[in-house]
Amino acid sequence: MKFLRNYLGVILILVWGLAPFYWMVVTAFRHKSHTFDTTPWPTHVTLDNFKEALATDKGNDFLGAIGNSLIVGLITTVLAVMVGVFTAYALARLEFRGKGFVTGIVLAASMFPGIALVTPLFQMFGDMGWIGTYRALIIPNISFALPLTIYTLVSFFRQLPWELEEAARVDGASRGQAFRLVLLPLAAPALFTTAILAFIATWNEFMIAQQLSTNATEPVTVAIARFSGPNSFEYPYASIMAAGALVTIPLVIMVLLFQRRIVAGLTAGGVKS
Repeated sequence: MKFLRNYLGVILILVWGLAPFYWMVVTAFRHKSHTFDTTPWPTHVTLDNFKEALATDKGNDFLGAIGNSLIVGLITTVLAVMVGVFTAYALARLEFRGKGFVTGIVLAASMFPGIALVTPLFQMFGDMGWIGTYRALIIPNISFALPLTIYTLVSFFRQLPWELEEAARVDGASRGQAFRLVLLPLAAPALFTTAILAFIATWNEFMIAQQLSTNATEPVTVAIARFSGPNSFEYPYASIMAAGALVTIPLVIMVLLFQRRIVAGLTAGGVKS
């Protein structure tokens, strides 16, 4: 009976989480004249919505926006993981004055509401002439991804046996060599998980990107919000659903392919060796 209840709970969670995604895909493949059809399975199937989403005749540059999102997401992820892994190691393995204060600052940064940063960021980057540049998008995203990166990796590094690092030091390795040759390979699952989560968070960011980007640098989230129909009285729901499917499906496939690594990374720091 308990086994059955567990499976029912999992099914309910899957339906609750995937139903909006399923309906988005169904609407994306449905002819726009039947956009509001409530049939729960695909009907009037067509690819016209995807053609409209990728077209540029109405001022939309969806493929360019995907490229912008990839640039911002990859650079943000690489920099956040590079900085986060060293910060996490220092917080987990080293003793220094102000360690608790630094940890508190990282926690405060992760809890600070993003909406409160829009106006000062816009003013600061405007004074610097950065509005519409990749720098104006990457730097705020790094500040959002870093707390996630640090806390994920800190919990992992704390669970690694000290004996591994001490053995490497006894064999003549410096602290940096022990970190690079011993601890870093063991942290690969956590690094992989952190990188995926940071990339997805950056890929989905909308609020700050809408204010700090231009048509040339806008990511996919802003591009989809700017989609326009054939006239001011017709909203392109079907094209937006097609664009959303093009953006979401690769992320879903990536998570499904690497779900074991993601779960391993999330749980690696929670079990003592």
